[in-house]
Amino acid sequence: MFFFIGGIQPKTVTLDENPRICPACGRYQLYLKRRDQYLSVFFIPLFPVKKGSLLLICENCSSVFDQYGNPMNRPIDSKSNRKCPSCGKEISPAFSFCPYCGNKL
Repeated sequence: MFFFIGGIQPKTVTLDENPRICPACGRYQLYLKRRDQYLSVFFIPLFPVKKGSLLLICENCSSVFDQYGNPMNRPIDSKSNRKCPSCGKEISPAFSFCPYCGNKL
């Protein structure tokens, strides 16, 4: 018996190796990339099926901008951690419960 595992999966392609300055973090880590759709067989991308739109992605802070530099999403800022009112330890804003003491935030 033979099983065929295949499908369409995204693959990010770097188009320009010259870094730009990121407006969010100020580092030269912003690269021009494109997220293409590839036909894959056994999870190995083989053939490009569809080209995606151009994006500027910062490899330092993970900010995403369109090709003109307009922000597309806002990354979670690690400096905006809050403190648990019960135990006082710093917690990421993504948590609903404190991972240290278990109290609801």
